[in-house]
Amino acid sequence: MVPRNKQRIRWVLALGLTLTLVLGLTSVALAADFRSGALPELLAAADIVTLHCPLMPATHHLINAEQIARMKVGVMLINTSRGALLDTLAVTQALKAGQIGYLGLDVYEEEAELFFEDRSNAVMQDDVFARLLTFPNVLITSHQAFFTRNAMNAIAETTLANIAAFARDGMAPNQVSIPTNRRE
Repeated sequence: MVPRNKQRIRWVLALGLTLTLVLGLTSVALAADFRSGALPELLAAADIVTLHCPLMPATHHLINAEQIARMKVGVMLINTSRGALLDTLAVTQALKAGQIGYLGLDVYEEEAELFFEDRSNAVMQDDVFARLLTFPNVLITSHQAFFTRNAMNAIAETTLANIAAFARDGMAPNQVSIPTNRRE
């Protein structure tokens, strides 16, 4: 059986797209279908930039005005990882200028004040977010990409299995540990 992410990658490659990985924060096993490169090289060559990395000091505002200037005019930028990977003010300016042609967000740096509660009767206080909503080429899914029935069931099952294992053995099978040899 082919793991789900590898299958998705095959679909992308079948469309004739080139997939480039930026290495440096974590080690990634590369298949023959991939090429790797540094962030500036990727940004200059990519028509679509998707972010798949954790938020840490080295990735805070990873996409800022300087990095956006390296991108192709009209680039599609998608962030489903962490909101603070983007300098939202720089992204907004790039949208207004046409440097970024399309923006897809499932996360937003200040999302705690916007998502997770019904605020339909409240006046929006976040002017940056309000401005993003005015662009016809911006799609924001309010941190809902994970919120499917299957995903929620998997989260619940994993959580319960971790609790049971910890109660039984003192260790959870999905325990998170912080690596000691992180690159900055």
